[in-house]
Amino acid sequence: MPDIFDEVEEDLRAERARRLARRYGGLGLGIVLLAIAAAGGVQGWRWWQAREAATAANTYMALNATAAREGADLAAAADGFAALGREAPSGYRTLARLRAAALKAEAGDTVAALALWDQVAQDQAAEPLYRDLASLLWVGHGLGTADPAQLAARIAPLTQPGNAWQAPARELAALVAIRRGETAEARQQLQALAGDAAATPALRERAQRLAAGLGS
Repeated sequence: MPDIFDEVEEDLRAERARRLARRYGGLGLGIVLLAIAAAGGVQGWRWWQAREAATAANTYMALNATAAREGADLAAAADGFAALGREAPSGYRTLARLRAAALKAEAGDTVAALALWDQVAQDQAAEPLYRDLASLLWVGHGLGTADPAQLAARIAPLTQPGNAWQAPARELAALVAIRRGETAEARQQLQALAGDAAATPALRERAQRLAAGLGS
């Protein structure tokens, strides 16, 4: 008798398993297929990113070679970099906009250059190093035209210890102070920079000359 009950129990377990398989088997297969599709999607996305980066790199190098030629049309080269900056992946987008801004400035279109530097400075997707560089260049090229208070606000964070652009930012901060009529403050900043061993010799020498030019 116990053997009969055991056989019945096994039959019931087998039947229950078949019912569960019929009910959820499709779901399990769907999950497996979804996982395979997701893995394939990730691989496809990585391939697409690599292709886009390679294309951007080739375009960047070609534009750079064109801009470096003697007698190059700097405005046209700048427009090429600006176009790349609108289409390229994040890293090359930042570099392209910085290069476009530099060429715009070199070609005499300061307004367009300032606009591009400001775009990079405000782009949270860009590396902080490049955002700070863009702010530095924006202040440097906007000294004669931008609002002095705005210049001071933009350059101040870059003068803090640990910033990669601290030394040139301190020089610009002194120039902004001169623009604001704060001669004593500018002289003090330049004298401190002239004695800073962490600054480059050329920067220290220039700061010393500027401080001497402001008198005692």
